[in-house]
Amino acid sequence: MRTRRIGDAEVSAVGLGGMNLSIEGRPDEARAIATIHAAIDAGVTLIDTADSYHLAGHDEVGHNERLIAKALASHSGGADVLVSTKGGHSRPDLDPGPYIWPVNGRPEHIKAACEGSLARLGVEAIGLYFLHRTDRDVPYEDSVGAIRDLLDTGKIRMAGISNASTEQISFANDILGGRLVAVQNQFSPAFRSSEPELALCHSLGIAFLPWGPLHGVSRSDAGTPVHDRFTRVAEAHGVSPQQVVLAWMLGKSPLVVPIPGSTRPETARDSAAAADLTLDDSERSALDAL
Repeated sequence: MRTRRIGDAEVSAVGLGGMNLSIEGRPDEARAIATIHAAIDAGVTLIDTADSYHLAGHDEVGHNERLIAKALASHSGGADVLVSTKGGHSRPDLDPGPYIWPVNGRPEHIKAACEGSLARLGVEAIGLYFLHRTDRDVPYEDSVGAIRDLLDTGKIRMAGISNASTEQISFANDILGGRLVAVQNQFSPAFRSSEPELALCHSLGIAFLPWGPLHGVSRSDAGTPVHDRFTRVAEAHGVSPQQVVLAWMLGKSPLVVPIPGSTRPETARDSAAAADLTLDDSERSALDAL
């Protein structure tokens, strides 16, 4: 698979997002591990997780991190995978909804969350650690300052922020002394409002990791203009619309590394194959015009 750079690490051009393997509707452990192994076999060397990727309840905290650690330990290529994880969200015992997760950006919480992630992943330093989301009740400089402290003390090797605006990206990079290496924001055919953040990351040399990259091309989206345009290009290449989406994203900047979430080995392999799909200028222009 083609590769890209995040900070000083060379990773696969397409990664794997782990969230769907641990939240509502998750597969059983055997299929989840088979999915992770299929991604590695296909050349994926970046897997993204978070301490809050689990079902509601404190006894579930870190489910996805433990799952990924188990999958990597049982695969010969596991040592070559960069695991990125995040701190700053939580899921209470009485969850008001499957996607309503309280934000906690207090420095003490971020640092404690990192310690928990270190233990669950079984590493001395986390390869890439993100501030998961902005806490409006905590000064942003305090939350990012905790990430800086983790970097300075060697608890993490590289630092990132997630769900950030252009102003926050520049501010965080300043707080981190120019050491911000990655931004993880929502970006997909159906959610294009992160284009300014992508452009800023490109100009600063910071990797941009789109989460939820396939929104807009699911079966439920069939018949929409977005879905139909990607489907027409896919049919011309004899591939899935999902591959076209990821190839379209990869063409936006050499710093883009999408992290689609798969729950089956076949979809993990299909997403990974997008790294080798090339779209021509007319196809890219048609998709960009959405």
